[in-house]
Amino acid sequence: MISLKSPREMRLMREAGRIVAEVLAILTEKAAPGVTTQQLDSIAEEHIRRNDAVPAFKGYGGTRSREAFPATICASVNEEVVHGVPGPQALRQGDILSIDVGARKDGYFGDAAKTVAIGRISPEAARLIKVCRESLKKAIAQVKPGGKLSEVSAAIQQYVEANGYSVVRKFVGHGIGSEMHEDPQIPNFVSADYKDVVLKQGMTLAIEPMINQGGARVRTQVNAWPVSTADGKPSAHWEHTVAVGRAGAEILTLP
Repeated sequence: MISLKSPREMRLMREAGRIVAEVLAILTEKAAPGVTTQQLDSIAEEHIRRNDAVPAFKGYGGTRSREAFPATICASVNEEVVHGVPGPQALRQGDILSIDVGARKDGYFGDAAKTVAIGRISPEAARLIKVCRESLKKAIAQVKPGGKLSEVSAAIQQYVEANGYSVVRKFVGHGIGSEMHEDPQIPNFVSADYKDVVLKQGMTLAIEPMINQGGARVRTQVNAWPVSTADGKPSAHWEHTVAVGRAGAEILTLP
């Protein structure tokens, strides 16, 4: 069931989204050669908690067969697509780092991600990042009352594939609100395996293209942290939490 958010709920989500956006801005400045993703994780958690919010990812997803995610941010380096676990290894010149951040405040969630350059990167890596970011913009432009979710998906897939990259199939975006993951699922590609939805004012969506320089296939660890490209080539990830407003998209994860 897809929930339609009230103006009050939207305000609460915007506040959670503001905190997430601030974390991403801070980490973009701090991410540099020699810095560890563990250090970035500590900075993120401190900022979230200082704003009376809770890290949304920390402790998420634990089952009998899989340990819960242990950190505040997902820090995915180079061929890591998503769910990278922060650690003591230092970032290096030329790396690309996908940072995914979630926060819960007053019972509502914000979720956003971006891929950043670590020092000087190759033109090929810079282009991958740019295409992923632009695909998110094109998807958001399709968000409006009466539009279809498949149009959002198609905007990503068509732009990414026209630029010679692959769209990850194994992971998709999602609805968001008082739960981190709500209906609907939001694929970054068009598929009959996913239910199409007519967009309505009040829907809130976490749209997140994940694209690979090589093939679309990915591999996962036993506990699912992290997910990496099967061919070892780089991946990029961008995300915003977006509301369907009266006239179109309203991005909730802005400073």
